[in-house]
Formats: sequence, structure tokens, C-alpha cells
Amino acid sequence: MATTTRGLVTLPALREVPIISLDLADTPILRIKTDEDVDLWKHTRGYQDYGLFLRRLAESVVGYELPYNDPEPDQSVTRVIELLDKLNVWIDEIPPLPTPQRFGNLAFRTWGKRLETECDSLLHDLLPPSLHASIPLISPYLLTSFGSFTRMDYGTGHETSFALFLLCLTLLRYLSPEPRVERQVVLCLYVRYLRLCWRLQDVYKLEPAGSHGVWGLDDYCFLSYIFGSAQLRDQAEIPVSAVLHHPLPSTNLYFMSIMRILEVKSGPFHEHSSQLYSIATGVQHWTKVHSGLFKMYEAEVLGKRVVVQHIPLGGLLEWDVKQHRSPSSLTSFQSAIPPVAATAAPWASSTAHGACTPSPASFVVPSRMPSASFTSGFAPTHHSIGSRGRGHRLSPVGPIGPARAPLGPTASTVLHPKMRTGPGVIRMQPPLSPSSSHGHTDTPTEGGEHELEEPPSSAPSESG
Repeated sequence: MATTTRGLVTLPALREVPIISLDLADTPILRIKTDEDVDLWKHTRGYQDYGLFLRRLAESVVGYELPYNDPEPDQSVTRVIELLDKLNVWIDEIPPLPTPQRFGNLAFRTWGKRLETECDSLLHDLLPPSLHASIPLISPYLLTSFGSFTRMDYGTGHETSFALFLLCLTLLRYLSPEPRVERQVVLCLYVRYLRLCWRLQDVYKLEPAGSHGVWGLDDYCFLSYIFGSAQLRDQAEIPVSAVLHHPLPSTNLYFMSIMRILEVKSGPFHEHSSQLYSIATGVQHWTKVHSGLFKMYEAEVLGKRVVVQHIPLGGLLEWDVKQHRSPSSLTSFQSAIPPVAATAAPWASSTAHGACTPSPASFVVPSRMPSASFTSGFAPTHHSIGSRGRGHRLSPVGPIGPARAPLGPTASTVLHPKMRTGPGVIRMQPPLSPSSSHGHTDTPTEGGEHELEEPPSSAPSESG
């Protein structure tokens, strides 16, 4: 990736948690049960640690391509990759059963049972003796990193659990929070994890957990787009629209993820991946893509109860919400972040494919209690973006609006015109024939339940 202009962003250091300071009885458990619990979680130190951790990982890969080979591989990163290699061998040892189900081969439960049985042993071999006492505080995140063994699905919540597993290893300083190591964590370790999860999905036919269908960014993952857009952020040779010209080279995680979609989905790209298509046609600079994806991740993954309710919390990521917190009582990291106004995603106003242009205010996600976005407040920097070399200032970012904003026509929206009969009420016109009626979409949630969704209308919606 030639002609890269780096804009340095100064990030705070990630704290270290001495093992002697841990309450070993505070093992991670499922604590998020209501929407209010989601807001409480955003006031915890662990939530802010996670936001800083992702920011540091993203900054470490700006301007770097895949495949990446460090001349001095970090031994801790290498050992975690070897752990993932063992899990990959298990897939060969536990082949799929000859079952007729479209989703969810029962052999995945056997694979998951083996992980539950051997997880502590795997971590015992991974960690030095000085950190063995922390295994009960780490293992719940590794166990939930590869999908639900009950529902036989995988989604962004499981991907988040793996990132939290890596955060725990970093807080304990098994992984060092320095750019060289963080770069290997993304371009070597995370890439290995992503390929393992892709193989699990293919072999055991895992169902997308909580998929938004064509209105979601990706059925299975999200962080690969954040890291991939970071790789492309400060270069001026590859435009955002390049993702529309297939096939794409596997030189960054963004392109890899899109090629993965094209492997598992058929049909026009703008229909089955309308969010990615809208970004490609409506956003000019990778800087905007990257900042917008961070905002979307916080709103559509970390801000959704149906996603994060399956993530265990406690221990290293303590649930320190014993009382209602005000902004003045936030942690030192949060207090270092000046409050910013919520902004719309950069592509929310895209008019590609005849999409309407809603007002930015329509896309602000309401909050039940004051909290500092973990994506806000870092020092803005100048970047040289675009073929004309125009300087662009990276602004502080905050929450974003729903991912299922109207982005353009698909088969379902073109064939079924809608008419508005009152504020917030959408009624479908009678179908021309029984075979053309697709008024609703039955979409599985992250919790394995199903909810009935209206197809997106021409008016912006506040719902997720």
C-alpha cells in the first residue's frame, strides 16, 4: 500500500490489572437482562477499557497490508494462535453429522462440549504459572467466542466475546499493549480467529445470530470491517468504491470480509449487502468509513440487549454499577473524554439507489442515562485523503443511528410499495398475487428468538 500519510492519534495507555488485586470469587456471569442494564454497562470501567483497546488495535494497523509477517513475532501472540490451531484440528476430528437441517449441524454441540471440557486445560497450557489463578475469570470469554452450542448460531456478540478475551489477556499483561504487538494481534491472531470461525460456520452450518438480513452490515462479524477500514484509512490510492469491483485482493480485512460474503451469498451485491453498498457509493473517504463503523458498532452491537445479554461480565471486566452513576462519577478514562454531540453515520444521508435523505437528527440514538461514548474525545488529527490530497479533519465520534436505515431499493421494497396512513404507521398495499406477498421478515434475534419486522420504509426509523 504505497503513498500513505499517517495521522498520529494520541491514545491513553491501557491500564494494567495486577492479579493480586483481583477478586477471584467475582467470576464473569450473565448480568445484562434489560435495556437499563445495557446503559449501566456503559458506565463501567471494563466498557471503557474495551473501547480504548479497540481504538489502540485499529490505530496499530493503519497503513499495513495482509499478509503481515513481523520479523520478531511476539511469543504470546504465537501461543494464542497455536491454541486456535488446536481448535481447528478438532473440526477434523468431529466431522458433521449427515442431518437434513439447513442450519445447525448437531456435531457442533459435540465440538462445543469438548471446548467446555478442555477450556481450563487449554488456558493452563497457554498462561504462565503466575497467571493460572486468573483462569476462572478468563475462560467464560473464550467459551462464548465461537458461537452458541445450544442454538448452534454465531454472531457479533460471540466475536465481541473473543475481543474481550484478548482484552483480559492484555489487562493481565500476557499480551503487551504496544503497537508492534497490537499489530500482530489484529493482522495475525484476529485473522486466524476469523478463518477458524468461517470454517466452523461452513462445516457445522451455523445460523447467523440476530441477523438483520439485508439491512445489517454482515450476518456474522463486524470488527473485521473496523480493522480493515483502519488499514485503508490514511492512503489515497484505493477509493471506497473499489469494493464494488470484484474480485478483491486479500490485502486487508475489509476486502477479505466482502469476498467472504460473495462466497456465501448469491444475487446482486446491492440487494444482499445494501449497507456495504451504500457505504461504497455514498462515502468518499476511508476516514469517514472508519469513524462511522466505530459508531455503528457501539450502537448496533454493544448497544443492543439481544446481543450483549449473552456476554459474561465480572472479574477483570468488573460490574461496578452498584449505584446510579452521573458523568462526574465516571472513571478517569471516561472523565478524560469531553462530551460530544451524537452524530449520524457518515453514510446515513446517502442518496444512492434512490434512497431518501433523512435529517441527521432522525438517526440519533436516545440514551436513558448520561454516558460517555467510548468512541469519542480522542484528539482530532489531519489526514491527507483522496486523490486530490484534500486535508480532512477527523472529528470526535459518538453514537450512531439504526443500521437498518433506508439505503436503497431491493426486491422486497421495489415489488411492494407502501403508503403511510398516519404518523409511524405503515400499511402494505394489497399484493398483486399471493406469490408476491413478502410483507414481513421473520428474523432470529441474538437470543435465539424470532421477532416480526416491518420492511424499512421511506421514513427514518428510531428502532434497532
